[in-house]
Amino acid sequence: MFRVIPAVDLKDGKVVRLRQGKEKEITFSAEDPVGVATNWINRGARVLHVIDLDGAFQGKLKHEGIILKIVSLGVEVQVGGGIRDLKVAERLLELGATRVILGTLAVEKVEEVRNFANRWKGKVMIAVDVKGGKVVVKGWKEKTSLKPEDFIKLYEDLDVSFLYTNVDVEGLVSGIDREVMGFLRRLNRPFYVAGGISSLDDISFVKKLGARGVVLGSALYTGKIKLEEALKFES
Repeated sequence: MFRVIPAVDLKDGKVVRLRQGKEKEITFSAEDPVGVATNWINRGARVLHVIDLDGAFQGKLKHEGIILKIVSLGVEVQVGGGIRDLKVAERLLELGATRVILGTLAVEKVEEVRNFANRWKGKVMIAVDVKGGKVVVKGWKEKTSLKPEDFIKLYEDLDVSFLYTNVDVEGLVSGIDREVMGFLRRLNRPFYVAGGISSLDDISFVKKLGARGVVLGSALYTGKIKLEEALKFES
């Protein structure tokens, strides 16, 4: 099963796209997040990727109301951005989110997140956000000393999935860096890829890599990739 997943990134109550995740560098903005999400569903999306950017930058979820409205639309929704409290993660799952995405928390509180993942099997997605070859946290602003391979090993024995994002190419619509992704082939857990996907050929590469899905953001919003064309890769 392979899924093409539109991103719905939330900032100040709007859907936005940011260049390389930088707070001030907005490349796209739309007023109605639920309307945007509905549009992708009407065009065939079966999974949505909803990120609270304000939450990621400020460390606390800011758009829970909008997120829950999107969750209520009836497709799979994976939610992330500023989930730094496992009680918040649990509430989102109880209210219908398909998966919660944990990044900063997964770096800082490994044992707590491992225990949570054991309670919510298959419902936790570990964000492997990479910049300059190292895992980054706190809205991609802080670089850790962790290599992505070593970070993944902390959770690979659990029933979790992984979301690999190359921050260096995120939002640039310039294509993916295929050279740095080879290690993903060795994962024995479901993984998804985001960041820089800008062509159908990129999607094809990610699928052949063995990914369970690909997250599309700027390429969809700029029209560089048509969702209907991308969905043909689903299986």
